[in-house]
Amino acid sequence: MSQEADLKISEFLDICEEVCPMSFILTKKKLDSLEDGQVLEVLCQAGESLRSISIQMKDEGHLIKSVKREDENHFRIQILKGGGEG
Repeated sequence: MSQEADLKISEFLDICEEVCPMSFILTKKKLDSLEDGQVLEVLCQAGESLRSISIQMKDEGHLIKSVKREDENHFRIQILKGGGEG
């Protein structure tokens, strides 16, 4: 999708060493520090962290712009603050 290439990342968060619920809490805290319309890119572990962040961010009214596999065990998630229906 060409829009992804144009997406400006406002902040980056590496939570690869964290497990739930800390991975979600740190993501929420960082996202809370951004303004609506800004994008947070999160590098996280595959599995529970990826699922939890994706579900909870949507539930809180944010939009998951992309989820890309980084390697066998890690993913990059781009979250648009306030971009969802929540």
